[in-house]
Amino acid sequence: QVQLVESGGGSVQAGGSLRLSCTSSGRTFSGYAMGWFRQAPGKEREFVATISWSGARTVYGDSVKGRFTISRDNTKNAVYLQLNSLKPEDTAVYYCAIPKQLGPTPVLSGEYGYWGQGTQVTVAS
Repeated sequence: QVQLVESGGGSVQAGGSLRLSCTSSGRTFSGYAMGWFRQAPGKEREFVATISWSGARTVYGDSVKGRFTISRDNTKNAVYLQLNSLKPEDTAVYYCAIPKQLGPTPVLSGEYGYWGQGTQVTVAS
């Protein structure tokens, strides 16, 4: 059974930082990208970032460019999201995900087939 487990969420003041982690288990995802999405109350799920298997390609959502950094460690089946210069509008549940297909770094949630349970990030003003 495939599992994605996120951790690292919490409550911070505006301008602060957090580091989210996500580890996968249950099968090998060699060659697959990994991504992060977020969803705030009453809003649709939003693309945050994705990273290719090698780490050579990263794509970021416009609202987080220059503030968030995605990385991965394939030896640990893990993907990370460094959140810097946090703003109240970054408050959301953050989800990691793995695409349905090997290779691409998709930005649409419908192209992802495996999801974690989410971790809450709350940024106070």
